[in-house]
Amino acid sequence: MVDSTPHDPRTARDTGSPPEQQQEAPGTTEATVPHPDHGEKSYEGHGRLAGRAALITGGDSGIGRAVAIAFAREGADVALTHLPEEAEDASAVTDEIRKAGARAELIEGDLRDEQFACSLPQRVLDAFGKLDTIVLNAAYQQERDGIDSVPTEEFDRVLRTNLYSQFWILREAMPHLPAGASVIITSSIQAAHPSPGLFDYAMTKAAQVALVKALAPVLGKRGIRINAVAPGPVWTPLIPSTGWPGHIPDFGKDSPLGRPAQPAELAPAYVLLASDEASYISGAVYPVTGGEPF
Repeated sequence: MVDSTPHDPRTARDTGSPPEQQQEAPGTTEATVPHPDHGEKSYEGHGRLAGRAALITGGDSGIGRAVAIAFAREGADVALTHLPEEAEDASAVTDEIRKAGARAELIEGDLRDEQFACSLPQRVLDAFGKLDTIVLNAAYQQERDGIDSVPTEEFDRVLRTNLYSQFWILREAMPHLPAGASVIITSSIQAAHPSPGLFDYAMTKAAQVALVKALAPVLGKRGIRINAVAPGPVWTPLIPSTGWPGHIPDFGKDSPLGRPAQPAELAPAYVLLASDEASYISGAVYPVTGGEPF
């Protein structure tokens, strides 16, 4: 008999206080202590995405990695993008996808490059013969001392990674998405409660919410759903690579549940929004914030 006793959410996936650590962006799973939980040992699929073909940007680590594993275990073939520095992480995700019996396609490149971003829908079509699920997840953030200290090239990096790439991918994908397709954007609690030190990142996350709300009525007429997931604090390689010296051991402890989420705790939201179980959900922002109001 399966034990269905509920777990206390304050301690269910708590790994304690991570040690002080810093990485260069984009960060890697191997260098993140403790390693994030992507559901490798816990996620059980039930065939809810059988026959689907998904593109996940930034699928090598963190939330994207957890979503890739969950999608594969639910029956979807998965293509994921990664930077050259993330090749080892991407290879590990590929192993998990294939162990689940799904097809995997690794696509290495920089989403800030318009030509690369625009090529992605066709590359998925070439690999799998179809594309019906898109998860726009890749993101870049850095702690800022103030708006007067941010060089244009850094501001440009945030916008091109977090916004331009999503526009390029969606523009090229639209002619190929069938009725029943699902688009999911990873936004953030920062869209509603921006931190001064992440003002440029927060700008892009608020813009993503606006994009979802603006496109939902238009795409709905074609039978395509678009939604966003808005995570709160999540323990991923993005955190040690953000430039928060002295803050890592207490990361996420100010949330109502007293801890950050693990990436595996985000994956079920994406599975729901990608599946037919969410057939009447579009234009929504799904908060996974540990109780912090969105």
